Amino acid sequence: MPEVAPAPDSKGQVPPNVRLLLLLEEVARRGVPVSSTALAEALDLPKATMHRLLATAEEQGFLQRDADGRSFGPGHRMRKLAANTLSSQRIRTERLFIMRHLAATVGETCNLAAPGRSGMIYLDRVETHWPLRIQLPIGTQVPFHCTASGKMYLSSLRSDKLERLLGWLELDAHTEHSIQDERALLADLEATRKRGFATDNEEFMAGMVAVAVPIRDTEGRLLTTLSIHAPTQRHSVESLVADIAPLKDAAQQMAALI
Repeated sequence: MPEVAPAPDSKGQVPPNVRLLLLLEEVARRGVPVSSTALAEALDLPKATMHRLLATAEEQGFLQRDADGRSFGPGHRMRKLAANTLSSQRIRTERLFIMRHLAATVGETCNLAAPGRSGMIYLDRVETHWPLRIQLPIGTQVPFHCTASGKMYLSSLRSDKLERLLGWLELDAHTEHSIQDERALLADLEATRKRGFATDNEEFMAGMVAVAVPIRDTEGRLLTTLSIHAPTQRHSVESLVADIAPLKDAAQQMAALI
C-alpha cells in the first residue's frame, strides 16, 4: 500500500532554502530590533524553526541581539553586505557622478557615510580641487556625537533606541568644541530633526566644519548621509549652510538610485 505523505503544516510553507534570506529581509525592513515571536508571525514560520534560523544568523554574524537580549538587529556581516550592495559598480558610477557635480558646485569635498556599530563609516568621497583639504579616506570611521553625519544619524533614531545607544556611547572630546554633555547633545539632535540637516562646528577636528543631510529609503528611513566639509580658512558653518540646497538636491538624486 503506497505511503500517504503527511499534510503540509499551515506554517513552514516558505521554501527552506530562502527562509534565512527572508528573515534578513524582514529584519532590514523593520528598521528596529525585532523579537523572534514577531519574526515568526511575520514569516508564518513555527517558533522552533525561527529560533534555529536566528541562532544560525547570529552565529554567522548576520544578526546580533539587541540590549534586551530578546530582539535582533543587523550584525556586522549584514551591514557589510548592505554597504557592498550600495557600492555595486553601476550604482557607484551614477553616485560618483552626482557627488562630483556637488563637489564642483560647492567647491568642497563631499562624503557618503553609513552608520556602523560604533561610528559612521565613509563609503565614498569626492575631493575638492583646492590643495588645502582634509584627508579622511574611504573606510574611515568617525564618531557619532561630534560629526555632522553622526549627529544626522542619531537624530533619526527612535527615542528608545537613541536612549540605549547613548547609554554606552562615550562622548569623548576630540576638540574643545566637542559636545560632552548628554543634554546638550539631545538639544542639538532635536534642532537637527527640525531643520533637516546636521552641523559640525570644529567638533571633530579643529579647523574643520561640516554639514550633512540624510539619504532616505522609500519608507523615509535614513540609510546613509551626504555631507560636505571644509577648512575654516575657506568656510564657516554658516557659509556651508548657505550651500544646503545643492546638498539636499544631490541627496534626493542619490535616494532615487536605491
